[in-house]
Amino acid sequence: SLTKRLPRRLGFDMSEVEETLNRIKTHRGVVGIVIVNGDGAPIRTTLHKNQTEQYAELVSQLAAKARSVVRDLDPMNDLTFLRIRSKKHEIMVAPDREYILIVIQDPNADQGT
Repeated sequence: SLTKRLPRRLGFDMSEVEETLNRIKTHRGVVGIVIVNGDGAPIRTTLHKNQTEQYAELVSQLAAKARSVVRDLDPMNDLTFLRIRSKKHEIMVAPDREYILIVIQDPNADQGT
């Protein structure tokens, strides 16, 4: 279950957020979703507490480094999406100015494994 709420002050339409999260959750292979704020603190999650904290901290750091690399290569550019694929999971990261959306997926879900 989704345990935390997005702060209303960010100006999100909560029904739109709910609709988007529910749509993402129904995709085959989605293991979890974490939304973190600009400080890397989880503000919404479908994972257990320890997993949430681990993904929030580590992926936030990686996204910041990736954004820095993109900007160092071209100061007029910015990171829009990051995909990390391992043997067990695929982590999709969609950074924004005020939050980062992290979706963890099982890339082998289609293959019935």
